[in-house]
Amino acid sequence: MSLFYNIITELISFLVFLFGSFHKKLQLGQKGRKESLLILKKNIRPSDKIVWLHCASLGEYEQGLPVFQSLKVQFKDHKFVLTFFSPSGYEVRKENPITDLVVYLPVDKKNNVSTFLDILNPRLVVFVKYDLWPNYLQELKRRQITTVLISALFRPSQIYFKNYGSWFRKLLFSFDYIFTQNLESLKLLNSIGFTNASVAGDTRFDRVSNQLEIDNKLDFIAKFKNTKTCIVAGSSWPEDDNLLINYINQTKFTTKFIIAPHNINTNQINLLAKKIQKPTVLYSNYKNETLENKSVFIIDCVGILSKIYNYAEIAYVGGGMGTSGLHNTLEAATFGVPIVIGKNYQKFPEAKDMLDKGGLFSIENHATLQNTLDNLIENPEIRKKLGRINKDYITHNKGASKIIMEKIKKLC
Repeated sequence: MSLFYNIITELISFLVFLFGSFHKKLQLGQKGRKESLLILKKNIRPSDKIVWLHCASLGEYEQGLPVFQSLKVQFKDHKFVLTFFSPSGYEVRKENPITDLVVYLPVDKKNNVSTFLDILNPRLVVFVKYDLWPNYLQELKRRQITTVLISALFRPSQIYFKNYGSWFRKLLFSFDYIFTQNLESLKLLNSIGFTNASVAGDTRFDRVSNQLEIDNKLDFIAKFKNTKTCIVAGSSWPEDDNLLINYINQTKFTTKFIIAPHNINTNQINLLAKKIQKPTVLYSNYKNETLENKSVFIIDCVGILSKIYNYAEIAYVGGGMGTSGLHNTLEAATFGVPIVIGKNYQKFPEAKDMLDKGGLFSIENHATLQNTLDNLIENPEIRKKLGRINKDYITHNKGASKIIMEKIKKLC
């Protein structure tokens, strides 16, 4: 199986080399990975003590951030190196307050892995949630480098827990310790004989709670909202936008809408704005507009959605109407607002929890979206009650970072 994996990796690398120039994200990743080892060789000295953090993309970085911040305090005399697999993470967090260096993870080929680890020789390695690379993990284990996985979330359908998944199970046994988000994940690990694990919880609860400790004021959003009820649609995909546009164009209420699409490609943003029949403003042009007269604000930038949720009476979190995956509902919940999502949320335990508690609604079509939003707009007291349910849910589930750090101190 190892030989087969390495052949496939070589083949995929070759195909990316051939066709990467036709796809912007592939092109960014390809260019970045070429430079990774050169950047590390230039900036890492043999005497440096290193902590290596790996995230698949931006969401995993945000999930791991509370732990990263604690590690920075614990390992003050260490350099921190952060790797991303996806351009979506690298391009947004290539500059951040935690790490000394940020690079793309070199392709998981044995020669890359050896060179990468020879340069870093890390004292501690932290993977967030998933994105497990066989050659990296096997070589880390061979070199006896302390390696942990945080915020892990497992399902019975994953190959690790199938009769034919023995080779993939070895990847999990490469970790010195695994911190799971829930008890079900821990039981799955125990079922294959992996016992160096415990339930720490989801570090995203700590991350979103910390959002309340900073200044979330955005004067231009306050000016746009004025005194009106505001619905914020965060990380929406076209499947979400189609329903939202229909609702916005037909609603009888003078509600304000803020849409922060997941993809801020100029063509998509312009198409979205064109379909909306009410006065609309783009973030990229808001300084030239009279915001109070606009009904819809489209955020064609990244990095401010967490603060925008502060102005919401109702939040719609995207990704659930299609197959791309539901985005972070906890960001909105921490501000104490009811949340609406699409129909595909089964892989997201926090969404199921909030749905069971009553603070979150799942819609399937325009009719259910209209009924849900209309009811929430017309009943402010119900909104406040449901928002408190979500806020209490966040508060009750904080503390994963502290549990993880206490164990890491013992491991190191």
